[in-house]
Amino acid sequence: MDKQQILDLVRQYYAEHHIKPPYRQGNRINYAGRVYDADELCALADAALDFWLTAGDYAKRFESELAAYLGAPYCALVCSGSAANLLAVSALTSPLLGERRLRRGDEVISVACGFPTTVTPILQNGAIPVFVDVRLPDGNVDVTLLEEALSEKTRAVIFAHTLGRPFDVAAVKEFCDEHDLWLIEDNCDALGAEVEIDDVWRKTGTIGDIGTSSFYPAHHMTTGEGGAVYTSSPLLHRIVRSMRDWGRDCVCIGGQDNACGHRFTGQFGTLPEGYDHKNVYSHLGYNLKATDLQAAVGTAQLKKLPGFVETRRANWAYLREKLEPVTDRLLFPTETPDVRASWFGFLMTVRDGAGLSRDRLMAHLEGHGIQTRPLFAGNLTRHPCFTELCEGTDYRIVGELTVTDKLMRDSLWIGVYPGMETAMLDEMADRILEYCRKA
Repeated sequence: MDKQQILDLVRQYYAEHHIKPPYRQGNRINYAGRVYDADELCALADAALDFWLTAGDYAKRFESELAAYLGAPYCALVCSGSAANLLAVSALTSPLLGERRLRRGDEVISVACGFPTTVTPILQNGAIPVFVDVRLPDGNVDVTLLEEALSEKTRAVIFAHTLGRPFDVAAVKEFCDEHDLWLIEDNCDALGAEVEIDDVWRKTGTIGDIGTSSFYPAHHMTTGEGGAVYTSSPLLHRIVRSMRDWGRDCVCIGGQDNACGHRFTGQFGTLPEGYDHKNVYSHLGYNLKATDLQAAVGTAQLKKLPGFVETRRANWAYLREKLEPVTDRLLFPTETPDVRASWFGFLMTVRDGAGLSRDRLMAHLEGHGIQTRPLFAGNLTRHPCFTELCEGTDYRIVGELTVTDKLMRDSLWIGVYPGMETAMLDEMADRILEYCRKA
């Protein structure tokens, strides 16, 4: 039996075991899920039959194709979106960056309203997160607070594009450029989003110095577990690759030796002259690589990504139109001409004085089989990881996190992922309208 015969059987298996029946009212409506067909299974089987297992040809192909999609020259595949954020922040500590490197005690501006692994790499690298408030209705950073957050210790900024709606990245980039700060875009919830800057449309994640993505099954595309770090800087890419691959100085990929032709002729640190460059370490690194099995799935998913993004936009717009009658009681994010969101979820916030309860609305939806989520951590500084583990000197808050607390108390979101059928969107909207009428 040759490989093609096996892959034909895989396609048959998909048709017999993986195609789901249409939604019926009463079925559970998850906020996210895997959307795939036989192509992903065949790619996975193809990689498994080669049995390379670790990063190989599929990984190289995935990195190249994702970079092309984003318009970023360099891309490194990693094991998760959280690992991508860890590498992005850690890369800024490299001695190769000279006086601009991030050192212990330096400050990094971020927000407390988001996912924890946007912030934890700051602390893990000995730096100090400085939290500013966010804005309504989209939960993105309030850029008017950036100057107030700035200090002589500020070295970098890291923000996420909340639920696929880009933050004001043009204003943030201008602030960073003015003060010679690094900018990391956590793009894990916004892959495929675009912003117009100086009459040019650019993908989010490519405007700052480093962008990150997650390929967990809930995200815009999936490799199972997985993530990516991308940049236009060859130096930052080299540092990210080094730290991802144990901190090794050598740039040879798996299965490759002596690509530079000087494997045994260099002098590094106080090592003996000619020490094997494959085992010279220029950074304190990790092993955060992904596998060829994950990358194989990713290559098939990438072909579908543009369609996934368009479907997410259409699903969001459909819900927004259906919920127009309750805009006096629920607040929704808005779209502007210079932004093309790539919606991860449909965010709604109970307006002050609306007579609604976020918790009761969540319970109403969950009671009808509709999965809901709060806006991630809500206010990260109120969680045990901060209240019990971080001392007051470990972070700094600028002003009052008033809107952050508002979103923590009064916001929730539901899904718009490409697996949603119109009947599922109708059910979610109808149940929201039902609660608002009765409350």
